[in-house]
Amino acid sequence: MIIFDLKCNNGHTFEGWFEDGQAYDEQRDNDMIACPTCNDTSVSKIPSTFGIKSSPPEAGLPGGQQIDPESLARKVTEFMDKNFDDVGCDFAKEALKIHYGASEPRNIKGSSTKEEEKTLKEEGIEFFKIPVPKQSDTDA
Repeated sequence: MIIFDLKCNNGHTFEGWFEDGQAYDEQRDNDMIACPTCNDTSVSKIPSTFGIKSSPPEAGLPGGQQIDPESLARKVTEFMDKNFDDVGCDFAKEALKIHYGASEPRNIKGSSTKEEEKTLKEEGIEFFKIPVPKQSDTDA
C-alpha cells in the first residue's frame, strides 16, 4: 500500500491510497481518481511532506557529561529547601492569602489535597507539583 498526495486542476489537495505506483497510473489514466471537493478527474501527484526517523539524541549535557537523576533530584530538593518557605499542609491557605494580598508574596512549598488544588486553579492561582521522595534516615 502506498499513499500519494494529489492535486486537482482546481488546486484542491487530497490524499490517495493505492496498491502501488502502477495502480495509481492506471486509475489516473482511466479517470478513476476524482477530487473529493470538486470531482475533477485531472489529478497529479505532488511532493509529500515526510519525516525521517533518526536515532534519539544521547542523554546528557554538552561535552558528554551524563545526568545523574539522583544527583539532580538532590539539587532540586536543596534549592527548594533554601529558597522556599515550607508551609506544610497549609499550602492552599497560604497561596490564597498571597494571591489576595493578605500575606507577603514569597516562594512557598507544601502539600495540598486534590480539592484544594481545584480551588486554587478556579481562583487563577498558578502552581506546579514536584514529587519529592521522603528522605529516609540513611539519606540524611
